[in-house]
Amino acid sequence: MDRLMALQAFARVVELGGFTKAGNSLQLPKTTVSDLVQSLEKHLGVRLLQRTTRRVTVTPDGAAFYERCAHILAELDEAETTVMQARIAPKGRLRVHMPPGLARQFIIPRLPSFLVRYPDLRLELGMSLRPVHLLEEGVDCVVRFGAQSDSSLVARRVGTMSHVCCASPAYLREHAAPRHPEELSAHQCITYVSERTGRVMDWEFERAGKKIQLTLDGILAVNDQDANVIAGLMGIGIAKVANYMARPYLESGQLTKVLADWAAEQFPISVIYPQSRHLSAKVRIFVDWVSELIQEDPIFQTR
Repeated sequence: MDRLMALQAFARVVELGGFTKAGNSLQLPKTTVSDLVQSLEKHLGVRLLQRTTRRVTVTPDGAAFYERCAHILAELDEAETTVMQARIAPKGRLRVHMPPGLARQFIIPRLPSFLVRYPDLRLELGMSLRPVHLLEEGVDCVVRFGAQSDSSLVARRVGTMSHVCCASPAYLREHAAPRHPEELSAHQCITYVSERTGRVMDWEFERAGKKIQLTLDGILAVNDQDANVIAGLMGIGIAKVANYMARPYLESGQLTKVLADWAAEQFPISVIYPQSRHLSAKVRIFVDWVSELIQEDPIFQTR
């Protein structure tokens, strides 16, 4: 007995409700499908199907076996699809969305080698923090910060985004660096307005299990992370920015970290795409590439 063929025949009979339809679907004679199912029943020692002259129904043992059988066949199908797509050069338009700062500071500088490797891809990169309806807008995948709640999508967590408080050396020469988050109220702070809610976001800190949440009346409020960094560079005040955006300026000395012994907010980074047993080669390759980039950089690890 060909066990794989027998499993396929049994599953198709259950799904289509009869031997004739199953045979047509598998391009096999009805008698062959019936023989395969009978051989499977004999091998298992249980009756899987109840046959009458009018219809075929599934026995309780058959229903339980079908659930496992369907899972096995789906996994096999997925494995075969993955291997076959790996041999096919991805091509066509690929639409992705991600936060603007992440795109400018981290992804775009690394894109040349990716595009050279896959010359038939046409990448369309959207940069925003707004909610994106992937299926409705025809977007293949998005990179997002924070928890994801849409169960119809796959959210592949690939790292953690942390914040850091920093200011320019010029600002700190005129204002003593804060030693505790509560001292921020006496400083000029650059606050951030959420693109989603339109509200100024609180600043949160944690140390040794103690959490502090502050609502600050900033001297300047912005709704763009690049503007947030630039304002800090210009000495306007203390900014709380994503660590990957602050990194080059901290390394060059243009910005100085403050409250370094306090941990600011951390958010998971996820690559999100629609659920599908047959993820296209171009989407799979891009998702794997972005995931690897983020996972390999220590700045995106939990601190």
